[in-house]
Amino acid sequence: MSLTLKQLRYFVAAANQASVSKAAQALSISQSAVTEAIKELESYLGVQLFIRQPRGMTITPEGQQFLRHAISILAEVANATRVASAGAHRVTGRLNLGVTSLTAGYVLSDVLSRYRRLNPDVDVTAVEDTAEYLEHLIIGGELDVAVMVTSNLRNAQALQSEILEVSSFRLWLPIDHPLNRQQSIALSDVADEQLIVLDVDEMEQEAVKLLSAFGKRPRIAFRTRSVEAVRSLVATGAGVALLPDLVYRPWSLEGDRIHSRDVSGTLPVVQVGLIWRRGSAISDAAREFVAVAQAQHEVKQR
Repeated sequence: MSLTLKQLRYFVAAANQASVSKAAQALSISQSAVTEAIKELESYLGVQLFIRQPRGMTITPEGQQFLRHAISILAEVANATRVASAGAHRVTGRLNLGVTSLTAGYVLSDVLSRYRRLNPDVDVTAVEDTAEYLEHLIIGGELDVAVMVTSNLRNAQALQSEILEVSSFRLWLPIDHPLNRQQSIALSDVADEQLIVLDVDEMEQEAVKLLSAFGKRPRIAFRTRSVEAVRSLVATGAGVALLPDLVYRPWSLEGDRIHSRDVSGTLPVVQVGLIWRRGSAISDAAREFVAVAQAQHEVKQR
């Protein structure tokens, strides 16, 4: 047996929906087709991709690793098809990119590597800075496109945006934390916990605002600009974290496990996407970058 693109599409849909029935509905196919594709993949790979539960299913660490590769393969196929359909035209020129620290590793890296393979004649430069300064550079014409959190743009009227990710906040816990034994977790359960906060792209403000609703100051144990540091601190029991699912991985660099749990109530979502200057023509190089990013986004949404 060999892997097929159909199996990968069905697997990605199941991972996105966390449910075979919802994946089948999104793909307009039968549930048995999705189930069979997942079984064939698990047999071929020799690993369990999902943990089946009474309501839905949870992707395993091995499944999470495979998911990234599956998305990459499908996006490569989509982009290769688009480039072939466009004919022999090769994009040239220069692309000036902006990126925030949060999006650099979790959004830009995959898109940029794919873009460079498809457009080897484009000279790409990228600068990392705060969202506020990147907006300034875009409006001033010093950057073509920026990859950043677009939920709270300061100059929205001057900017065109394209959403690539919508990610909900969740609670990160060490595996032996008492809250993991609860069937459901409320924000009030988190209010007295030691909090590890990520001090980039307004992540700290969102977490603190949530817990401040209980009339008390959140107990901040540690501030850091490193997501890896947050993982390590949470995994070793130094505190808990409220962060978007976009940056969640179930293990730290040291190999310690982290659980991610839903919290009842209304939690914020983070929108990550592209911005460029509204009303001005963008270069072929920039337009191609937007197209490559859109193709990857479409694969994830299937």
